[in-house]
Amino acid sequence: MPWYVIRTKPQQEIKSARILEDLGLEVYCPVITEVRQWTDRKKKVTVPLFRTYVFVNLDVKKKNQVYEAPGVLGFLSWLGKPAIAKSEEIEAIRSWLNNERFDGFEINKLIPGDQVEIRSGKLAKKKAIIKEVGAKKLKLILPDIGWTLTANIQDVL
Repeated sequence: MPWYVIRTKPQQEIKSARILEDLGLEVYCPVITEVRQWTDRKKKVTVPLFRTYVFVNLDVKKKNQVYEAPGVLGFLSWLGKPAIAKSEEIEAIRSWLNNERFDGFEINKLIPGDQVEIRSGKLAKKKAIIKEVGAKKLKLILPDIGWTLTANIQDVL
């Protein structure tokens, strides 16, 4: 069964994913923990990795079942058809969020616009374009799968 990309209302991703799971669907809503700063305190907050998107693994015959969850807007479309994420891509996201270390990086002078290839891990042999280079973070564009990946530079050294 394919993984479909579902669009949700803003800030409804986690709630919609829980409701879809309660309906018996296999759902994946990748989340990260961010530290948010208020004037009087800092707080750790769990937020979705992909804003307004949830992945649902379901049979084509059950596509209308996703609309039973409040907050679901519909399927993300690609070339007039519902967008599908490959199982390997979902597993790559899961392993990346589970702090899988990337090996095989060779760090030279990094310049935005340069093209690089990931040598190992779940994204091995994928081409990437360097978007931004910061002091601690590196943003890569993976054009084959339409992702922008942010990596901590200390993790890849």
